[in-house]
Amino acid sequence: MKKDKAEALGFVPQKDIVYNKLLPYADKLDIESNEILCKIKGNLARAVQLRELWPGVLFWTRKLSTYMRLYGRKFNKEDHVLFVNLLYELVTIPKLEISMMQGFARLLINLLKKKELLSREDLELPWRPLYELQERILYSKTEHLGLNWFPNSVENVLKTLVKSCRPYFPASSTQEMLDEWRPLLCPFDVTMQRAISYFELFLPTTLPPELHHQVNLFARLANDNIGYIDWDPYIPKIFTRILRSLNLPVGTSQMLVPRYVTNAYDIGHVVIWVSSLLGGPSKQAQKQLTGLFKSITSFFHPSNHGRWLMKLMKLLQRLPASVVRRLHRERYRKPTWLTPVPSSYKLTEQDVTDFVESMMQPVLLAMFSKTGSLDAAQALQNLALMRPELVIPPVLEKTYPALETLTEPHQLTATLSCMIGVARSLVTGGPRYPEGPTHMLPLLMRALPGVDPNDFSKCMITFQFIATFSTLVPLVDCSSAIHERNDLTEVERELCSASAEFEDFVLQFMDRCFALIDSSTLEQTREEMETEKMTHLESLVELGLSSTFSTILTQCSMEIFQVALEKVFNFATTNIFETRVAGRMVADMCRAAAKCHPAESLKRFVPHCCNAITQITASKCPVLGEEELDKELLWNLQLLSEVTRVDGDKLLPYCSQLVQILQLTLHLKSKQGYSLACNLLHHMLRSTALIYPTEYCSIPGGFHWPLQDYLPIKDWGRPGDLFDLQIQWHVPSPEEAAFVFDVLDLLLRPELQRLQKYAQGEQGMNRDDVLQSLSIVHHCLLGAGNLLPPLDGEPVPGLVESLVSLEETTLHTGVEYGESDTSLHLLHSEDDTKSLFSIIKIIGDLLYFKGSHKQEFDSRWKSFNLVKKSMENRLHGRKQHIRALLIDRVMLHHELRKLTVEGCLFRSVHRDLLRDLLRLSTSTYSQVRSKAQSVLFTALGTYNFCCRDLIPHVLEFLEPGRSDVTQQQFKGALYCLLGNHSGVCLANLHDWDCIARTWPAIVRSGLSHVMSLEKPSIVRLFDDLADKVHRQYETIGLSFDVPESCSALGLSMLKSGNPTPSMPVPTAEELEEGRQNLYDTFPSASRPWKFEHISIGFLSLLLRDDHPLPPQAVLFFVKSLNHDALIVRKMAISSVAGILKQLKRPHKKVPVNPYELSGFMDSGEVAAGDRPNNQWLQYDSSCLPRTQQAWERCHFVEKTHWGYYSWPRKLMVYAPLEEQPKQGLRREEMTEMEQIIYDHFSDPAFIDQLIEFLSLEDRKGKDKFSPRRFCLFKGLFRNFDDTFLPLLKPHMERLVADTHESKQRCVAEVIAGLIRGCKHWSFQKVESLWMLLCPLLRTALSNITVETYTDWGTCIATACESRDPRKLHWLFEMLMESPVNGEGGSFVDACRLYVLQGGLAQQEWRVPELLHRLLQYLEPKLTQVYKNVRERIGSVLTYIFMIDVSLPYTRPTASPRIAEFTERMLLRLKPLMEGEEEIQNHVVEENGLVEQDERTQAIKLLKTVLKWLMASTGRSFSIAVPEQLQFLPLLFKIAPVENDDSYDEMKRDAKTCLSLMSQGLLYPAQIPQVLQVLLEIAESSSWHARYTVLTYLQIMVFYNLFTFLDDGQAVRDVRGLVIRLLEDEQLEVREMAATTLSGFLQCNFLCMDGPMQARFEALCKTRLPKRRRREPGSAMDTIPSADLVRRHAGVLGLSACILSSPYDVPTWMPQLLMDMSAHLNDTQPIEMTVKKTLSNFRRTHHDNWQEHKQQFTDDQLLVLTDLLVSPCYYA
Repeated sequence: MKKDKAEALGFVPQKDIVYNKLLPYADKLDIESNEILCKIKGNLARAVQLRELWPGVLFWTRKLSTYMRLYGRKFNKEDHVLFVNLLYELVTIPKLEISMMQGFARLLINLLKKKELLSREDLELPWRPLYELQERILYSKTEHLGLNWFPNSVENVLKTLVKSCRPYFPASSTQEMLDEWRPLLCPFDVTMQRAISYFELFLPTTLPPELHHQVNLFARLANDNIGYIDWDPYIPKIFTRILRSLNLPVGTSQMLVPRYVTNAYDIGHVVIWVSSLLGGPSKQAQKQLTGLFKSITSFFHPSNHGRWLMKLMKLLQRLPASVVRRLHRERYRKPTWLTPVPSSYKLTEQDVTDFVESMMQPVLLAMFSKTGSLDAAQALQNLALMRPELVIPPVLEKTYPALETLTEPHQLTATLSCMIGVARSLVTGGPRYPEGPTHMLPLLMRALPGVDPNDFSKCMITFQFIATFSTLVPLVDCSSAIHERNDLTEVERELCSASAEFEDFVLQFMDRCFALIDSSTLEQTREEMETEKMTHLESLVELGLSSTFSTILTQCSMEIFQVALEKVFNFATTNIFETRVAGRMVADMCRAAAKCHPAESLKRFVPHCCNAITQITASKCPVLGEEELDKELLWNLQLLSEVTRVDGDKLLPYCSQLVQILQLTLHLKSKQGYSLACNLLHHMLRSTALIYPTEYCSIPGGFHWPLQDYLPIKDWGRPGDLFDLQIQWHVPSPEEAAFVFDVLDLLLRPELQRLQKYAQGEQGMNRDDVLQSLSIVHHCLLGAGNLLPPLDGEPVPGLVESLVSLEETTLHTGVEYGESDTSLHLLHSEDDTKSLFSIIKIIGDLLYFKGSHKQEFDSRWKSFNLVKKSMENRLHGRKQHIRALLIDRVMLHHELRKLTVEGCLFRSVHRDLLRDLLRLSTSTYSQVRSKAQSVLFTALGTYNFCCRDLIPHVLEFLEPGRSDVTQQQFKGALYCLLGNHSGVCLANLHDWDCIARTWPAIVRSGLSHVMSLEKPSIVRLFDDLADKVHRQYETIGLSFDVPESCSALGLSMLKSGNPTPSMPVPTAEELEEGRQNLYDTFPSASRPWKFEHISIGFLSLLLRDDHPLPPQAVLFFVKSLNHDALIVRKMAISSVAGILKQLKRPHKKVPVNPYELSGFMDSGEVAAGDRPNNQWLQYDSSCLPRTQQAWERCHFVEKTHWGYYSWPRKLMVYAPLEEQPKQGLRREEMTEMEQIIYDHFSDPAFIDQLIEFLSLEDRKGKDKFSPRRFCLFKGLFRNFDDTFLPLLKPHMERLVADTHESKQRCVAEVIAGLIRGCKHWSFQKVESLWMLLCPLLRTALSNITVETYTDWGTCIATACESRDPRKLHWLFEMLMESPVNGEGGSFVDACRLYVLQGGLAQQEWRVPELLHRLLQYLEPKLTQVYKNVRERIGSVLTYIFMIDVSLPYTRPTASPRIAEFTERMLLRLKPLMEGEEEIQNHVVEENGLVEQDERTQAIKLLKTVLKWLMASTGRSFSIAVPEQLQFLPLLFKIAPVENDDSYDEMKRDAKTCLSLMSQGLLYPAQIPQVLQVLLEIAESSSWHARYTVLTYLQIMVFYNLFTFLDDGQAVRDVRGLVIRLLEDEQLEVREMAATTLSGFLQCNFLCMDGPMQARFEALCKTRLPKRRRREPGSAMDTIPSADLVRRHAGVLGLSACILSSPYDVPTWMPQLLMDMSAHLNDTQPIEMTVKKTLSNFRRTHHDNWQEHKQQFTDDQLLVLTDLLVSPCYYA
């Protein structure tokens, strides 16, 4: 097979699309594809060598992607590698325009998609260019300043690109990547995130196993290398994290911490990881997975609902699919170069069975979930592929009862959709589940009542169910085979005898359908109003009905078909239906019959209908002119028009009769009548002119063989064979073509002549006649569209100049063209809208119609994919679909070829048609406009470069000078510029010439006389236009340079090309012209304000980072800084900041060796944290650069993350001052642009005005520190150093003293800009700057207010960001001067701390000395009285200790450590630990002179410590468990038990702390420590503490479930603890222990075993002491005896076991219930418990009581019924 192919093509194709072979004209395709490929290769190579990216390279790469869509990868391996390399080079051209980059990237992704085609030997791609591309775009330095505009989709395209190239990175790349990104790994910095995401994207994991370093991070790694990495030690950790990421609500207090919402993993990754871990010798992963599902099963029950449900359902749906994919890879896939799975790690049969069993229970529960049964159905489909015998029976058990009940429709739809999922596995049977097929007939017969006119959703699902099963099974009566053959198995004999019922089934189904049709006849009321449409639901039912019926008839044997045909024919001809609803359904059924066996059906229908019609028209002559036609006539016409949609050659015998009917009916007066006749015409032409398959049976050749040689039963569920499909095509024969042209001559020509005369004014027609003629023309076009030749005409020259040929490639679609001529040119009265609609449709079809429409094609493609999904077999793969599906796919491929005519040459005919469309798009009526515009936009997308031809015509309407433009035309033109949501936006093409024309025109149009801002619709249009341009604008490339490497590749592609000289690059002058136009339109000031906004907006889009703006633009922007309108000022601020960035002079950097600076050599070991060789970076007050020499000696490293983990290969720092650009330039030395800025900012009046504007408030209370203004000031001080400082100084001093928030904010922005802008100033300048700033900041901090403290915090944090702390030592020393000194009240203290914290947090690990000083200063002040200061101190402490992390390979830190701090605190809290009394918050809130006792001091301290604990559990990276444990006893003592908000702050805080700590992640080593503490507290005398231990335990165990389960001793400890607390003397503690126990049992942490049950039963039998008769009035004895407690404990234990399985009845349950019931009359606490348990049992088991009953014996049931049921409960 392959060999012949290779000879025909001349090469071995990589992988072509297999469906091409099955097309009726397959023999011509090889020659065609070779021609196209040659053209693509030649032209692409030539374009690259000529360095003409636009339009040459772009055009031909687009052609290449179309080629791949039509032929797949039909080129040989060398070409494949060449294409990949060329595109890789193109994508990574440094300054490539973004939209081109995306286009190339998408094609490259497509080329690399099938990674088995190219191995690592064939192809190697470097990784660095891609990394640089990512850096440049995703972390762009200039985008925020408005110098670059990127579209939103760019991020995903880039990520996918890296994923596709990843397998081909060279072997050395892993090490290079580690070197590159390790220095970024500093856990306190934002760069950590960036580095991890790079690792995740780039690290190659498909290298052969011997090249791998251990990176135990990713699911990808596990999936690509199953069996080469030992995951076992990590498995409990992995599963614990997965369980935590599901965010399930747990425990009694249900407090979820906000922090945990962020650590959710993507379910997709979790699933791949888990499915790769299964199998292998140790089987550990499967054990944990079973545990995971058992612990979350109860969350799947339909009565539970919450935000977490979606995640769980996703997990359920994707996991089986992933395992099936892995099985396919291990057992069925052709071996490729990718790493194979070693045989010891392949999944064994046992593994698969275990997996399916562990998933069954949650899936069965999820069938009825509130989110719908779809996820469950997909899961079942995949599980049934692996183990049908485990999956299908339980589903059947649920389906049969659901089919019987009438009361629960939801249950029915859920079970049926699950049955559809497993249909294929059921019908095929197979060795694992031979009895499967026997269920089919009973299911079909029982499903029939579902065709029910009253319940829509039930009806649809039933249709789907029946259609699915009948597609899979030939409906043939084989019952006679039992007597004729004797080689049948038992099951086969059973099936044969059952198949006699098929005929009954078909007939009953038809009866049901007829009933449905009768009930949905159009009611009388709707006849009156002319509603043409059916309602939405009816149209869906119609679709379901017709497709199901045609499927059934396709699969019938001839005998059954004859009976069915007879029945349909009688039903259709004996009744008369209205044509809107019922008529359509009946006609559809008749069409289905006619399609299956045309000869038999046409013989019945056509003569009958023709006779009826001729009779009616003959008997009543005037019928032709009537408006309301006879119902019978209409019905027969409708029937006829549907029945003719059959195979063309079967139609020919009847053609004369049909043409006669057409002549009679086409000119009926009634609209309804002639539109039916037009349909008949359309269908007749279509069925003779198109190419299409004629049958879709599930076995080639149908079922007409005798039973002795062929037994249909063997073919149940058989897939079609791709290589032996035997499709029967209908290809139009010469007779049919002749018939088509005759009909056109007879019917189309007279109409065209009439219309032409009318258009020239020779003959009058009224509107209805015009409409009628047009619709006849339109239907002729639709029917015979693909036999008509394409439009001819001259190509339009000169639209775009290019050195490469841009000619079109033509595709063969199996039709030889005949001759005919159509030409239409009409434009008449404006008001006849219906005819205009018709004309628009005709023009649209003339432009691009080849026998099928794009929308129809898209929707068919979608539905094809849906059906494919519901019936595919992912396990065996290799396109094992059902035959009907495969035929459908081939047909779709044929249509795709017909539709791919896009990019046609733009000819003169097209040009005329487009101009007509434009005229219609600007007509008076809005509906006409909108229809014409949508056709216009499609056409613009179809023809190359035609936009350039059209734009001038559109812009004419906007010219301010024209007086003949109406408002409607003005609006129409604007809409044409705006474009629709998907198509082209004319105002925004990627083309300098076009932009230079359209933008000035839009701005100028403000002067047009039609332009009135009173009309809101026009204002809205302009807003949309401006908005769309801003949203879609991407920076357009200026210089298209193609690097050498690309041209070289182009050469190798041509092998024999003659390189011609390269093109001139578009010069800067041309660009200048483009911008010039815009400025010239500015000075005229009479334009409305709206257009000033639009114009400044457009201008700001033109800033770029590779070309400075011309001087007058700079002038314009600087002036706009003081414009009256706020919007204009805002735009100007960001634009000037951008301009300053453009003017920035580059600063020189030099590499230094960090090891020499520190004096320590490189030891080669990798360790993070404070090491001797990064000590020199840290802040040390003894050697700060306080003098000129020290300043110059010091090496400043600005970025915080360098050096924390490892040093980069070249550490760059700025060169010394004398090598940098000169500072303090005089005006003469500046460039023209700089002079403009200099002049304005040196002008005191300008500055006054500017500061005035900046200190106004914009929106009260909403304003924040503005980064844009900060950038503006930073740029000024960076480019012009301290030139403007003297002018600004008085303003700053004035503003600092003013407490208004807008004034303070303004000065904060200036100061932040100053501090960041002085980066390169000389020492004297910096020193004098700080002399000025320190007093200012002191004043500011003392004037701080509620509104402004966040602004000052942002100001200082922004100033310190990415700066070496030694440069800012003045600032830090000033902030450290006693922050909490009580001056100005507690609020000012809190604010000062906030500002200080902002500064220190930016510096992270480089200021340990400052942190120590701050901690020393704060410790005595921890007993603060004021709440706000306490909270602030808490959060400052978090930052102080943030650097103390315990990650692997991290050195102990030089910053303050938590452990030492904790010790000191515990000493001071000692007085609280000793006493037993409850801790009350009775501190008098005043700091009197009276010295308070230790205890009250300790309470105050405790409050602050609580604040710190709360803040740190939410923020830090790894939780300091051992230290926190020391606080636990104290917390348990305070935390209240009830949920009551009236408690004071301290108790609430304690409770929150506990809840947060219990959700923390524990490492295995920490578990014993925690349990130790909990056991001690459980001994405590306070019952509150014992109670709280239980709630803590519930949450802690669930959130660390698998880590606990891995440690046997821990499980025993927890169990002992809970069972001990069951016998606590306090009632509440006992009940809580019971709840905890039942929770642990339910999530399978503990299991219900013999000893436990025995122990509870023994406890229950404890004898109670006899009750003494009391004298009335004597005191009750309140203390419960120990015996009572023990007895209650036993009952509680039983109750916990019963409640732990709420949705099923395990084997031990009945006995326990009997034990419980014995205690119903015990003394009080016990009786209450028993009652509660029983009522809960009844509540949870009531839904499925019928099933659960089976578990009990009769006697037990009697007892139970007495207990549970109030007398009338089950009556």
